[in-house]
Amino acid sequence: MKRYLLKPEGEDGPLRPVADECAKPEPQSGEVLVKMRACSLNYRDLLVKSGQSASGGDGAIVPLSDGAGEIEAVGEGITDWKAGDRVALTFFQDWQDGPFSMKYHKAARGGSCDGVLSEYVAVPAHSVVRIPDYLNFIEAACLPCAAVTAWQALFERGRPFPDGGTLLCLGTGGVSVIALQMVAAAGGKVIITSSSDEKLERAKALGATELINYRKSPDWDKEVFSLTGKEGVDQVLEVGGPGTFEKSMNSVKAGGTISMIGVLTGFDPSPAGLFPLVARAVDVNGIYVGSRAMFARMNEFLAKHQIRPVVDETFAFAEAEKAYECLENAGHFGKVAIEF
Repeated sequence: MKRYLLKPEGEDGPLRPVADECAKPEPQSGEVLVKMRACSLNYRDLLVKSGQSASGGDGAIVPLSDGAGEIEAVGEGITDWKAGDRVALTFFQDWQDGPFSMKYHKAARGGSCDGVLSEYVAVPAHSVVRIPDYLNFIEAACLPCAAVTAWQALFERGRPFPDGGTLLCLGTGGVSVIALQMVAAAGGKVIITSSSDEKLERAKALGATELINYRKSPDWDKEVFSLTGKEGVDQVLEVGGPGTFEKSMNSVKAGGTISMIGVLTGFDPSPAGLFPLVARAVDVNGIYVGSRAMFARMNEFLAKHQIRPVVDETFAFAEAEKAYECLENAGHFGKVAIEF
């Protein structure tokens, strides 16, 4: 079979996805063999590629955490799955339910263990989730990281998103766009930011109620505050990190929530003072994807509302490097996918 491995360019060069061939795996006891049909990329994949996130120690790894396919064979002892079942793989191989534990980091796909950019993968049966019937494989491949992250932030961690509440989404990447779709379906309001008027119009078509071009309005936090009657939003999906956190604090209402998800602006400590968190009694939740049980509950919600992930561009398996480049150029809206 064919697969990709992340390997360094030269002795100490950056990692790049390199096409590779190996024997097709056989499912062992407790495993299922999945014929992969599609994958999608996340910002985290760029961090792994650049060496800023876990990349499997000294050995080359199969990249990407998010994928979907169909079961081709099952190992001994498997009764819940059969050949032909359509499945998506979980981001954390072993986080099935309950609170997060640091031990789950040891099996985060495409980082600390092999991922899904491979024609076949043999994985524990407890690490796959059934795909809703109405979704195709490419759409389903967009769910494991971005969608589950948004779902946990909005409906699982701490207080569920309030009825009729207002969410602030930063940018129009995978997490922000699916969160917009979820909140719009649940009857909430969404303020969304982007540097592109074209992307903002696409967000409006998905249900965004207020649009802010942060290039034209660099003090976008003041605009958010004004748009909410000087109250602030109920929740912020904070994907920027240090470079945007201060403005997120300025945008959230008293007693509101900031869901800390991403580091698009880097890893340096935020220069902002944190007193606004105290002054407004704000909750800050660190969100790192979610469990298999969360994934299953999210799928029920998606199916109820017939929500389809937005896929901006799809590349062929042989064009994996182009998919990375597309994500790195940050011109996409929603998700970037690879079809096998």
